[in-house]
Order: sequence, then structure tokens, then C-alpha cells
Amino acid sequence: MIMPWMMQSSYYNFPGRKKNACGKYGPLHLHSMRCFLPWLTLVFTALQMQAQTVADVPVPAGFTRMAQPPESFGAWLRKVPLKKDRTVYLFNGQKKYNQQAQFAVLDISVGSKDLQQCADAVMRLYAEYRYAHRQFGRIAFRATDGTLMDYDSWRNGTRYVLQKGKLVKRRSAAPAENRESFRQFLETVFSYAGTLSLSRELRAAADILPGDVFIQGGSPGHAVIVMDVAVNKAGERRFLLAQSYMPAQSIHLLRNPADARSPWYGTRVGEALITPEWDFKPGSLKRF
Repeated sequence: MIMPWMMQSSYYNFPGRKKNACGKYGPLHLHSMRCFLPWLTLVFTALQMQAQTVADVPVPAGFTRMAQPPESFGAWLRKVPLKKDRTVYLFNGQKKYNQQAQFAVLDISVGSKDLQQCADAVMRLYAEYRYAHRQFGRIAFRATDGTLMDYDSWRNGTRYVLQKGKLVKRRSAAPAENRESFRQFLETVFSYAGTLSLSRELRAAADILPGDVFIQGGSPGHAVIVMDVAVNKAGERRFLLAQSYMPAQSIHLLRNPADARSPWYGTRVGEALITPEWDFKPGSLKRF
């Protein structure tokens, strides 16, 4: 449930949170962006209007997109369509209070329940990729209690019931292989998995590739996914990030608070990552 106080900037006034450049407590780092002056909005709008998919987002000067195998997760992420409407909506249809974090919005449903939050968005994209390639046996996530929730079992009738704080598997439904059943499976995953369980499943990454995840497990915790990577002749990398957040909301490409001209990030592996609504500690990069 979204409470009125969650929609106000004071909601983010917790210990350690600094005031932004506008003098208010807010989740968005605006120190270098001057509260998004009109000229900055025009720059972003021009770039956004060109992009119909993630692959259409212009790379920085001197960079080219990293080559990806045609059937890879990275290649699939580049094909994800972007909405013409760049507004981020909550699961209940209301507009998100902070509309300054996103560069663009992915054309992927958020659902009507407060479920598809941060780690859930990462799992949603990964599951959709495997589903699109009919790799049903690769769609599996562990709940916070360690129970493996796999789509192969689900489509054959297995369901997950919470008993005494532990998920129990039961064959209680007719076999089904359709989008509605797949959606119900994902909602179950979102209900019992999160940043803590996903961070345990992923392995540390020494370099950055499309499909990697910056994640901090816990409560609260957060996760953002690397949607694309570009490289230059010197081997330097730039990357695009996407997230959902709390409450459940449209998955969106993030702006880069350190660069008013481009949504591409240049943070090196091993450094802290500063995003509009979360700061990730060094060592947060992981991989499926």
C-alpha cells in the first residue's frame, strides 16, 4: 500500500541522507545537474525522441556498442522497446513522485500489485529473456528461505505454499504453458524472493557486461541491471542502467547524475556507483 507520506520528499529524510541541490531531502543526486534546468530537459528530450529501443540510445563520442552473440542476454536487452511516454507510473496507475530519475521507460508491464520492485525487475527481464528463447529450464530463482522456485515445475502444476515460515511445494494445479500462467509464476517469485536472495544467487563479476547487476542485498536493499555496454579504442567502458523501485513502478533507464549530457555511466569496476536513487558500495557488481 502506498501511504501519503511515502509520496513526499520528507519520506527520504532518513539518517545519513543529504539534502539535494534544491535544498530538499530527496533520493535524487542533483548536485551537478542544478535541479534539471530547462536547457538540460531539452537535451534529454532530443535524445529520448530518437530512441525506440535500448539499442537506439546514442553512445558517447568515440564509443561503439560491445559486440554480443545474437542469442545472448545482452543482445536481447538491446531489443527491449521504449515507451514514447517517459512518465514513470506506479502499479496503481499513479505517477511516481520523483520523475527526474529516468531517461526513458521500458515498454514492459508493471502489473497491478506492489510486487515488481527492484530485484523483481531484474528477475523479470532475465525470465523474459529465457522465456522468449523457450529455455524454461533456466527460469528459476530461490526464495529468501532458500526454496528453489522453477518455472518447469510450475508449468507442470507445482505451486508454492507458505507453511510455518517455509515455502512448501505442492502439485495442486493443472499443467499450463501460457503467458497468464507465466505471469502468475513471476508474481509468486516476486512475493518470496528479493535483493537478499538474488544477491546470494549471483556471482561476483570482474568486468562489466550487458546483463550484469549492481546489487545490495538486505532490507532495505536495491538492484539495477546493466542494459547495454559501449567501449572505446582504449578499452574504457560506458554502460546504461535500468531499475524499478519501491513502490512497484515502470522499469526505466536511469539518468546519470554525474553527466548532464548523457545517461551512460563510466564507473569502473571496484568503485562506488552513484545512481539517482541509490548509492552502491564497491564490490556490488554481480552476474547471472
